[in-house]
Amino acid sequence: MADADSQRSLSALLNGITQRVYHGNTEITEDFLKNELYPGMTQDEFRVLHDKMGSLLKSIASADMDQAQLEAFLTAQTRKQGSSGLNSDQAAALGRFWKAHRSRVRESLVAQSHWEPGLKGLRWRVDLHTSASKGTVANNPVALVELEMGRTGEKSEFVCLEFDEQKVNLVLKKMAELQESIDSIVHRS
Repeated sequence: MADADSQRSLSALLNGITQRVYHGNTEITEDFLKNELYPGMTQDEFRVLHDKMGSLLKSIASADMDQAQLEAFLTAQTRKQGSSGLNSDQAAALGRFWKAHRSRVRESLVAQSHWEPGLKGLRWRVDLHTSASKGTVANNPVALVELEMGRTGEKSEFVCLEFDEQKVNLVLKKMAELQESIDSIVHRS
């Protein structure tokens, strides 16, 4: 039973570290985690455990380790001597935790690494221009494109573009050239 409690506490510690570091939850502090999960441990003992788990999570997350890489990494950590290594229960808990949380941690890291606004949405339609600027009737088809730009959680900005048939053809030609360039690079490697 003590092993199960130890595994749950370690999993909760890893979750707390992840919530604070990767998801920005400032309510979860080191003192909160110690008092809730390891009240019988001294502050120094807890800090060593907390820092070790935080460091291991950082290494695993920054490398975005898949299952094979994680197993090799954890095996190396269990072979280390002294307080810098992991015991097999800690390695197992860390492995289970990473398997369950890898995608969310990765999404968070990707979101944190975007400095510029990104494309959040795109809408388009084709309309007819019914009049020209001097009052003459034109009846030319135009493509109207609305781009939604912004960062997650922030207010979006919209950019509206209007393309006539020639500009649509030019954009399609440039996109085809770009695809050819990408294909040539991919096929070379």
